[in-house]
Amino acid sequence: MSTLTEGQKAPAFAAADQTGKTVRLSAFKGKNLVLYFYPKDMTSTCTVQACNLRDNHKVLIKQGWAVVGVSPDDVISHQKFVDKHELPFTLLADPEQKILNQYGVWGEKSMYGRKYMGVIRTTFLIDSKGVIRHIIRKPQSAKHAQEILKLAADMD
Repeated sequence: MSTLTEGQKAPAFAAADQTGKTVRLSAFKGKNLVLYFYPKDMTSTCTVQACNLRDNHKVLIKQGWAVVGVSPDDVISHQKFVDKHELPFTLLADPEQKILNQYGVWGEKSMYGRKYMGVIRTTFLIDSKGVIRHIIRKPQSAKHAQEILKLAADMD
């Protein structure tokens, strides 16, 4: 598992979105990108986080940010999640954990004393040149967009 730091170039990726279309990091060149990693579609905390980003999406877009979520779920699961919660942004399917490993967010977790491998909820703010400007290691799901906008204000 790699550990990325602020100031590093964001690792290139390509993955299918909820419609099956391939999305690459290079498509966001010249734009600021919120790249957020979450464990699973349709689960309570992940839904709260996605809906917070949905409810603040217009503000994020107005401030110049594109939003992309990544989880190990497949394209079909992502499409159901998008449809059910009317998510206006892209979700990338990473069932082989390629992007998750590139960004160092696939790792050991613990719940009720049981250890298992999973997604460590993390968000990367990537600038228009493809450089990681901020890493939010434990985002507050219900206030995530507000966290992003506060950090983004420091980037101007």
